[in-house]
Amino acid sequence: MSSSKSLTSSEKLMIAAIDLIAERGYNGVTTQEIATAAGLSEKTLFRHFGSKRNLLESAFDRFHYTEELTKLFAEKLTWDLREDLLLISRTYHEMMNRNRKMILISIKDEAHLPGFRERTQKHPRQLMVLFTDYFKEMGKKGKMIQTNPEAQATAFMVMNFGAFLNDLDGTSNFSGISLDAFIKESVEVFARGLTP
Repeated sequence: MSSSKSLTSSEKLMIAAIDLIAERGYNGVTTQEIATAAGLSEKTLFRHFGSKRNLLESAFDRFHYTEELTKLFAEKLTWDLREDLLLISRTYHEMMNRNRKMILISIKDEAHLPGFRERTQKHPRQLMVLFTDYFKEMGKKGKMIQTNPEAQATAFMVMNFGAFLNDLDGTSNFSGISLDAFIKESVEVFARGLTP
């Protein structure tokens, strides 16, 4: 992230909201506390976002991974299954770890925010489309066995999300396996099973 001097007022407010809500929960933080943490007035918060909920939703839209992964799928894939899946997995985990606080918020506070879960699910749904389209294209190119692309996309996403959740609180439940070793091994198994 940029230094706080180069951040806009909106970005400062979004970052402060994410930090405070991840720590204390949505209902445990006031708009005044968010504004103060951002070094701004509560009036500025309301002028930019109108409400705490709008602020949080804007933060999720601004700092989530969909845009970055869309660009990766469009510009950086080589159409080599093993290499592409390694790149995608490493990038996904890097982004998920960068957005760890937002993920915690979405898990902890979804019950207090009607409709929020549906909104946060738009990012994984968009990633599912990217993966499904990639697997379809790999099949057309003859670089992947004919299979159900959506099922393979789901399996790959769930596998990586599960690995992320395993370490969400900072303590790995499978401490003998590093994230990089997991990524390499899981991609190897996945690619071996899908390569003609």
